[in-house]
Amino acid sequence: MTEDLRIGWTDSVADLEGIRLLQQQNLKHLLPREEALREGFTTAVYTLDFLQEMHWVHPSVVARSDGHVVGYALVTFPDLRHGHPLLEDLFGKLDAILFRGRLLRDSSYVVVGQLCVGKGYRGLGLVQSMYGFFREGLSDKFEYCACDVDRENPRSLKAHIRTGFEVVDTLEYGGALWDVMVWDWRGPRVL
Repeated sequence: MTEDLRIGWTDSVADLEGIRLLQQQNLKHLLPREEALREGFTTAVYTLDFLQEMHWVHPSVVARSDGHVVGYALVTFPDLRHGHPLLEDLFGKLDAILFRGRLLRDSSYVVVGQLCVGKGYRGLGLVQSMYGFFREGLSDKFEYCACDVDRENPRSLKAHIRTGFEVVDTLEYGGALWDVMVWDWRGPRVL
């Protein structure tokens, strides 16, 4: 990772606006298909108002370079499930999953609402750095971290598996199949 990159929690509206801009620049439906498959993409569109709601519940992880957001991992809790239809479907699916002998709804877990690394900053280990920060800040409160990855996003799937997530189920949303993934924070650190 380059020296000017810093990982931290969102702490300003400017961070949230940076997340929104990076999200928009990487939306699947706005990218050429070949680029989306090769580089990865975002799917869910979050408004600035909803990003602020997320932030009020708990700040999200951002990677900054020269004060600009170049990557993020959104921290999402169950009380935000009704703020976006994909999150609602994901939380509903997660609550019904049997994982390590227990229903996830009977466990403590946090969800990654979306993860993105900007062009020019990919391949520098930012995913693992942001997830390391995510885990360090939240693993004392949660047993698991969960997310879903569009099956047409192999770069993201590979990065999540490398981090320690495992595919536990499938979700259909918006005409696409999503791999539902869980990272067991009680085990050894993979990062």
